[in-house]
Order: sequence, then C-alpha cells, then structure tokens
Amino acid sequence: MHFAATETEVSIVPPYVPWPLVAVLVSGFFELLGAVGILIPSVRKAAGVGLFLLTLAVTPVHIFMLQRPELFHVPVWALWLRLPIQVALLALILWSTWRPRRRS
Repeated sequence: MHFAATETEVSIVPPYVPWPLVAVLVSGFFELLGAVGILIPSVRKAAGVGLFLLTLAVTPVHIFMLQRPELFHVPVWALWLRLPIQVALLALILWSTWRPRRRS
C-alpha cells in the first residue's frame, strides 16, 4: 500500500514525523526488502530483525490514529483491533525468522 495508495498512507503519518512522503516510501521499500529477505535462508534472521524494528517504528501511526479517530474514515473498533494485530505480527515475525534450523 505504500506505493499503491501513497496519498492515503501519507495521510496517517503523525504530524511530528518529518517528511511523511519520504517516511512512507522508505518504510515501504524496507518492508519489501524484508519480505524478500525472509525468503533467503542466509539473511532470514537479519530480515526478521529489520521487519521487527520496522513494525515497531510504525506503531506510533496506530497510536496517533487512536488519539485522533475523527481524522480518519475507519471505525474506532478497527483502530483498537490493530494494536493486538500488531503484537501478533511481531510474534509472527520472530517465530518465522528466528526458529532454529532443522538439521537434515
């Protein structure tokens, strides 16, 4: 969505983040880079660290949207639901990238 709905993504960036367009494009690039990285066993753990940190870095967006729900066309319940989904996503990133390798 960073590249397909860039204007929408920029609109949810908190006002204290400088250069919201750059933030959206750079985070989208690193999200794609991380997605490719988890497919390559030799860099999977590094990609997991990157995706974990990126997911943490975008969490203020969810909090900002909860603080100012009147600015967005999203039901408040959906904004609250995003927080446990964010935690589940962090757990999934760790589980999928930091599992011990099986010996054959």
